[in-house]
Amino acid sequence: MITIALYNLKGGVGKTASCVNFAYLAAADGYKTLLWDIDPQGSSSFYYKAKPKVHPGIKKLVTKDADLESAILSTDFELMDLIPADNSSRSTDIMLEEMKGSKYRLKGILKQLERDYDFVFIDCPPGFSALSENLFNAADIVLMPVIPTTLSIRTYQMVKDFFKEKELDINKMMCFFTMTDQRKNLHNEIMQELYKDKRFFQNYIPYLSDVEKMGIYRAPIMEFANSSYAAKCYRELWTEIKEGVVE
Repeated sequence: MITIALYNLKGGVGKTASCVNFAYLAAADGYKTLLWDIDPQGSSSFYYKAKPKVHPGIKKLVTKDADLESAILSTDFELMDLIPADNSSRSTDIMLEEMKGSKYRLKGILKQLERDYDFVFIDCPPGFSALSENLFNAADIVLMPVIPTTLSIRTYQMVKDFFKEKELDINKMMCFFTMTDQRKNLHNEIMQELYKDKRFFQNYIPYLSDVEKMGIYRAPIMEFANSSYAAKCYRELWTEIKEGVVE
């Protein structure tokens, strides 16, 4: 089982859209796939039209006796399951409190899924916290979308510094460019500079309207614009990521 955490220190970088599309593509490739929506905004759950169900509550999902199976929902897509967000006002605070006790709590919880799934994608909340440290320890890959702007470079460096400070495995950190605009010289210059850092995949996601339309259709891009350039970009990026993580 390969666990991929989609993370960025700040929001608005295309993290959730990428998480939703990568999970869809993994399932389409024949891998048994689970998407766990931990971001309290619940956007991944929204895109996948999570069916109403009595949620066990976030506290029961992160305690020592957690039973993730009770929270897993099927989706409309073959081989694709979802743990929807618990967007109650206290959910994030509860997760933070539970994770303070051990930086490996989440890793232990995910072990119960090892025989059931090939891929687990986690849509992570932004920010640094005990929860993010748990997520970084639990994931095999911490996949970070980066907009090629000056502020994003600073954010990227801050995440690297956090890994160093917490003595996390920096080799887990992999990045890709998102919301790029090749007409902007600054975007091109920053991309060429950061490509020197071998953490960045060569394929990238341009700023395209079809990605924004995911919110209208409440579906991965491949479901409503399969022949679009956006879908092509996601497929090519997913292929590159998959080749890098699947042995």
